Amino acid sequence: MKPGPDPSLATALRVLALEGEAILALRDRLGKAFLRAVEVAAACSGKIVVTGMGKSGIICKKIAATLSSTGSPATFLHAAEALHGDVGQLGPNDVVLAVTKSGETAEILQVVNVAKRLGLPLIAMSGNPDSSLARLADVNLDVSVAEEACPFGLAPTASTTAALAMGDALAMVLMERRGFRLEDFAHVHPAGSIGKRLLRVEDLMHRGDAIPLVTDSTPMREVIYEMSRKKLGMTAVVNGDGALTGVISDGDLRRLLEREPSPLQMKAGECMTRTPKTIAPQQAATAALAKMEEMKITSLVVVDEERRVLGVIHIHDLWRTQMF
Repeated sequence: MKPGPDPSLATALRVLALEGEAILALRDRLGKAFLRAVEVAAACSGKIVVTGMGKSGIICKKIAATLSSTGSPATFLHAAEALHGDVGQLGPNDVVLAVTKSGETAEILQVVNVAKRLGLPLIAMSGNPDSSLARLADVNLDVSVAEEACPFGLAPTASTTAALAMGDALAMVLMERRGFRLEDFAHVHPAGSIGKRLLRVEDLMHRGDAIPLVTDSTPMREVIYEMSRKKLGMTAVVNGDGALTGVISDGDLRRLLEREPSPLQMKAGECMTRTPKTIAPQQAATAALAKMEEMKITSLVVVDEERRVLGVIHIHDLWRTQMF
């Protein structure tokens, strides 16, 4: 007799199915209320104060964090702590976003009353469109679910998933509305794997006195000294106008010694590679790494539009960040 499905897998599949259905059900509710919530949040010149209790409160922390990291300053306000002084966080230009399944949580309603006295706009995200919270709100987003994934129907599961998804949807629309760019994302994510992936060439390049640099007329004896002193295995070569004309690498030096009887009597302009590989300072560091790996080189000269040398980026600079 063939064994039946494992009970644990069956439960897990049921949970995932119910939570997936809870999110999909939200699509049919997107309309005027959601657009109104976007308008209210986009008009906020202060911060979006996200408040909740219990499991919803944990979801509120995530919503506030996502809003803040995508261009909409936000903070989490624990509804119970708010009633013992933290309600002082509310500023005159803030918007309140209250999240609760029942819409009747006493602490949240008290926070809402304070917010209303202050004249602050209120967005509600509740599982009961007929609740006290929904009636008090300027706009209510219906995040009700058909059933919780908990077998007793008690532990917030599908309902918190739905609230989180609606919060993400609101945050992403606001992100687009505010014109939040990749550069802005890098600014608010300076650390961690996200920040490292968003680093620019100009963030990592050697600049100023650290750039190995000679002119076309520099004797090769001085070229070698410059390369040894700067320790990047190469040097950029510029003309009298300061524009890049070539590079000399360690490999170029080895080949020069093999073919020339008196290499130290030569000038940089006679020995350089005349087609140097370059990159712009605004390019992503990941692009620099890809270019170096593709061309099997260890450094790129960073230049501006007039081919003036701004810096040099070495493959070791990228490896040291451990971004890849």
